[in-house]
Amino acid sequence: MNFKRFISIIISVALLLYIYTQIDFVNLLKVFQNCDRLMLIVSLVMVIPITLVTSWRLQQLVPHHSLGFLEANRLILGASVLNMVLPSKMGDIAKSYFMAERSKISGSLALSISIFEKTCDLLSLLLWCVFGLLLYPAKDSLFWLMTAGVGIGLGIGLLMLGSQSFADWFFAIAINFAPQKLKSKLEKMQASWGEMHNYFWSDKQQLLIITSTSVFIWFLHLLQIWLFIVALKAIAPFLVSLALSPLSILAGLLPLTFAGIGTRDAAIIYFYQDYFNEATGAALGLLCTSRYFIPALIGLPFLGQMLSAAKKIDH
Repeated sequence: MNFKRFISIIISVALLLYIYTQIDFVNLLKVFQNCDRLMLIVSLVMVIPITLVTSWRLQQLVPHHSLGFLEANRLILGASVLNMVLPSKMGDIAKSYFMAERSKISGSLALSISIFEKTCDLLSLLLWCVFGLLLYPAKDSLFWLMTAGVGIGLGIGLLMLGSQSFADWFFAIAINFAPQKLKSKLEKMQASWGEMHNYFWSDKQQLLIITSTSVFIWFLHLLQIWLFIVALKAIAPFLVSLALSPLSILAGLLPLTFAGIGTRDAAIIYFYQDYFNEATGAALGLLCTSRYFIPALIGLPFLGQMLSAAKKIDH
């Protein structure tokens, strides 16, 4: 097992142990016993339309739509399971390898497509987060600080996506200050970013379709989390959740824990503390974790092929 992945699992377990020692486990069970079971099923099943729309987007990203829809689904699900068991989002790199192999496109273009896909995901999440934070009713200095931080991140991302000269300037600064072992990776990423920029800006109509689809995909993600809240019979307005759930997801993206487990749970309990108790927050954290495990479980039949791709990348 990769040492960093081992450490992330240890941190996740430690955080979960701390969280659950602070919560009455009986109350946590009662939250699930008293939940709206029909709404819980509906919210969990939302993983299907989310995966289907995400797969359609991947199909649109590939030149001439040369990737079949079922093949795109398999790549999305296979990457989900690999990202759970391998470090550094190796599942997305393996997905690029398969994309190049099945669509007869260059490996660098396939990697550029994956980078663009993830960039659209992050920027869409930040966009909804800024929108929710601006409408959040109880703003204190911390929330204004978070709004500013998320807004700056969104602005930098949009500038990098829209201006190749700004992206080159940003990468030059990053490479200049990065540790020696990261410089070569950043240089490769800069080259892939440039190829991605040239490819997607050559067809502005397609660019609009992909970006608007990405915003819609993340609306579905955030709607699913709010439906979890409704299923748990908790009260948090949708616009409030539109601000708080992206912050919790962003906390889970910090490279500290395994699949965001622990940091995301703690963030949910903290951010939603004005709307429901810790037991409900812990239950919501478990349901949010299921959003990552369900696609990974569905993708298990494709694990062998994806692992083979990952090994070829290593060689």
